[in-house]
Amino acid sequence: MGKIKRRGEPAIGDILHAEKPLSEDERDITLRPQNIAEFLGQSKIKENLAVFIAAAKARRESLDHLFLIGPPGLGKTTLAQVVAHELGVDFKVTSAPALDKPKDLVGILTTMSKNSVFFIDEIHRLKPAIEEMLYIAMEDYELDWIIGQGPGARTMRLPIPRFTLVGATTKAGNVSSPLVSRFGITCRFSFYEQEDMEAILRRSSVILNVRIESDAARLLAASSRGTPRVANRLIRRMRDFAQVKQAPSITRAIVENGLTQLEIDSLGLERYDREILRMIIERYNGGPVGAETLAISVGETVETLEDYYEPYLIQAGLIQRTPRGRIVTEAAYAHLNIAHKHTTGALF
Repeated sequence: MGKIKRRGEPAIGDILHAEKPLSEDERDITLRPQNIAEFLGQSKIKENLAVFIAAAKARRESLDHLFLIGPPGLGKTTLAQVVAHELGVDFKVTSAPALDKPKDLVGILTTMSKNSVFFIDEIHRLKPAIEEMLYIAMEDYELDWIIGQGPGARTMRLPIPRFTLVGATTKAGNVSSPLVSRFGITCRFSFYEQEDMEAILRRSSVILNVRIESDAARLLAASSRGTPRVANRLIRRMRDFAQVKQAPSITRAIVENGLTQLEIDSLGLERYDREILRMIIERYNGGPVGAETLAISVGETVETLEDYYEPYLIQAGLIQRTPRGRIVTEAAYAHLNIAHKHTTGALF
């Protein structure tokens, strides 16, 4: 007789895949690569993982625990799925905020098959009690479980199948040292090069059954923030513009018009990116300004500012982080076509 779920208690199915609304490219799963050969970019990560996966398969063992670091949209979830597919094992996914109580983690780990890949997104947000339970699970493949209450309570160790934990984070510095030390493989994702972005767009155009001209792909790649998720979102919108115009393919003119309509400029900056830069320049004289103050000024959360907007603005050389706060660079003034007034707060 199956266990009766108490009212208000989340089921394991609710915890797996929870706390992560599907983005547009996740709904169309065909855009996601299924194996390492299809995964474009991040060449050094792929080369090393191919070796580690081949060795684990030859030994018929689970792959060492894998720690993925990088900004959103660079393919961390996709790579975890690719690893599971290459190993030929089950894949389970959740996010740290969905693991509310230790029993949530127990429910998942005790139902996994041997050598499964278990993906936890936003692993820096794990609660301490769950993180401590995870230590033992990662090292000894056992779980500490308390039976009973009060003076009669006792701890029991539950064996679990060997598995590979894949932890992903946008904030590696917020992950505790004891947890980091338990990962055998660490991969740091970087923004994609122009050539890789063009290849991703060409692949996606074939899957979406839409032609894209070379110069259009080049412009779209340059406007995609070095991020595959952004590129796949944009090519869908360009497909819409082309379809409405009854164009046989996505041309450079269609991309130029589409980017203008979407308020995306030649560097891939969106309206909010430009607002952030203008806010620092016009209200704070180019900086420095703290993250919380800046987030309130532009009406965004600090997490969104730090996780989504700042990494690319820093990569593009438009802002700098300093101990005193954020400061815009000369390149930001030039890009926005704003005359630069030298102030005592500037670095220039």
